[in-house]
Amino acid sequence: MNAPATQPVSAWLGEFVLLAALWGASFLFMRLGASEFGPLPTAGLRVLLATLFLWPILLRHGQWPALRRHWRPILLAGVINSAIPFALFSWAVLHIATGLTSILNATVPLFGALVAWMWLGDRISRLRWLGLALGFVGVALLAWRAPAGTGFKTEHAAWAIAASLVASSCYAIAASFARRYLTGLPPLATATGSQLGATLGLALPALWFWPAQMPGLRAWAAIVAIAVLCTGIAYILYFRLIAHAGPSRALAVTFLAPVFALLYGAVFLHEAITPWMIGCGLIIVCGTMLSTGLIGTARARPGATERA
Repeated sequence: MNAPATQPVSAWLGEFVLLAALWGASFLFMRLGASEFGPLPTAGLRVLLATLFLWPILLRHGQWPALRRHWRPILLAGVINSAIPFALFSWAVLHIATGLTSILNATVPLFGALVAWMWLGDRISRLRWLGLALGFVGVALLAWRAPAGTGFKTEHAAWAIAASLVASSCYAIAASFARRYLTGLPPLATATGSQLGATLGLALPALWFWPAQMPGLRAWAAIVAIAVLCTGIAYILYFRLIAHAGPSRALAVTFLAPVFALLYGAVFLHEAITPWMIGCGLIIVCGTMLSTGLIGTARARPGATERA
């Protein structure tokens, strides 16, 4: 795949940092919302409000026909890319620190490289295989020691780590699904339709587990923030970043988001940041950069082609 023409760093750096800050905040908002709404209603409201936010923008840009023509794969992508992982992460943040959850979420490109190899036949060089191995070692080390150092000493901690990894693998599967079935479709149509698909998939579970007592204003504010800021606006920023900076640089936002998530968790939730978490996080990031070819891309000659 030919690398797209990119703009100077100064043209997209602000959006890059803003997107990382928004996605890092999503774990904080999920905790605040899920603590009163519960995981499934939190995920359901998130995608519903995101759909309502994106829908007028979709109509304004005239992308409704594209969504109507390709609604089946787009709605299915929403179930894989939003409904399932949002629900799993909303449950996980109730049992492990939000910073830890964000570090586990940084494995998405790691799983993405593996899924693309198994499903789409992407070639993986020896250096990228080394990155995959290094990344999974980091995850194993993090899972081994993290529950005892995060302040969430519950029997659900190991399951929460597993749920976070399953959610991350869903993102990876959705990425290959999009490359296979959604290539060439307008990004706004895909983003809006996927949130609609997730809303339909979560509607009944969210209603079934709706809390008996109405949540407070803080929980509602968190849900609105995660829907509008961390989902609706973040989607728009992400696709703009792909267009302005290229897919490889857009992918790197995953590595910066945990920095903000750790900061938010420490400041607003008084979560501990342990040296073990930071060390394992660095191992995961290094492995992911190798496995996705970002390090190799940086050394590539000008004009060379790259795999997105």
